[in-house]
Amino acid sequence: MNKVERAVSCFEEGFSCSQALLSTYGTQFGLTREMALKVSGAFGGDMGRRGETCGAVTGAFMLIGLKQGMTNVDDAAAKEETYRLVNEFVARFKARNGSILCKELLGCDISTSEGMSQANEKKLFETRCPKFVRDVAEIIEQILM
Repeated sequence: MNKVERAVSCFEEGFSCSQALLSTYGTQFGLTREMALKVSGAFGGDMGRRGETCGAVTGAFMLIGLKQGMTNVDDAAAKEETYRLVNEFVARFKARNGSILCKELLGCDISTSEGMSQANEKKLFETRCPKFVRDVAEIIEQILM
């Protein structure tokens, strides 16, 4: 099973979209799987089901930071490269899906009880979210690996 499939499988096992991405790819950058699962746990459904930026997308941002992020306040080049990669990632994800916002991707606002009910009734987490995890993983493979 390649890493794209592993990320999708991790999501389908019950981890959040952000956890699926960071736990699959974060080990390449020094995170243990357990630490990756913990640190990304609050980002599912974007930031605790707030329905804003897709959690898979925030997982990608964390991976970009792990690969390229600055560790020295004077490293403006690393900061600029990080932002360039984030913007490249967003452009590619939007080209595939039209948005990076969870509520727009799902067509309902999971931060409300009505929206969450709608997402569950329509099985959106089973039908739409695996595609978003896959798309993120494929784009990460293209721009970071």
